Amino acid sequence: MGDMSRAESAAATRRALLDDAAELLDSGGPDAVTLREVGARAGVSRGAPYRHFADKESLLTAVAAESWERIGDQMHSLQTDPRLLPADKLRAALIVLITVSRRQPYLYQLMFSTPAGDPAAVVRAAQRSCDEFVAIVASVFGEQNAQRYSAILLTGAHGAAGLELSGLLSTDKWHTTADELIDTLLAMAAEADGRD
Repeated sequence: MGDMSRAESAAATRRALLDDAAELLDSGGPDAVTLREVGARAGVSRGAPYRHFADKESLLTAVAAESWERIGDQMHSLQTDPRLLPADKLRAALIVLITVSRRQPYLYQLMFSTPAGDPAAVVRAAQRSCDEFVAIVASVFGEQNAQRYSAILLTGAHGAAGLELSGLLSTDKWHTTADELIDTLLAMAAEADGRD
């Protein structure tokens, strides 16, 4: 029982550290995240963060992996939702990425950068998200085209998110949104697939 209590305490500390690191990242970018500040916000000793994360990079890598896990969970929920049509699931899946880029731009950038820490957890989580996404795409465009269309659609959504973050989409030249670009991309994919 004593071991369980320590394990639960360690899990709670790790959870608090990850949550506080994500908040710092959201408010000031990667430079705002330090193990000292994360530990202070979590209310733990100075050494506690180092018992869970070797360094700042390891902590940020864990934050990115968790974010990919959440996206994977959202993709799975969409994929298995019987109330949504396949095309609606696909649009919603792409909007998940756009929403992260809008609400948490630093996190979004972190998720799409090469992790400085051990990338294995991020790669696993991102791969799971992609697998869930491919299943959604397959329900719209078929298994044969799923990989290729998934890559095109994710690339387009990522590009739209990046252009929107940069402010370029709202200029007089483009005057559009990432959502509108997603809708256009989906219409083009449907047309190319002969499903318009």
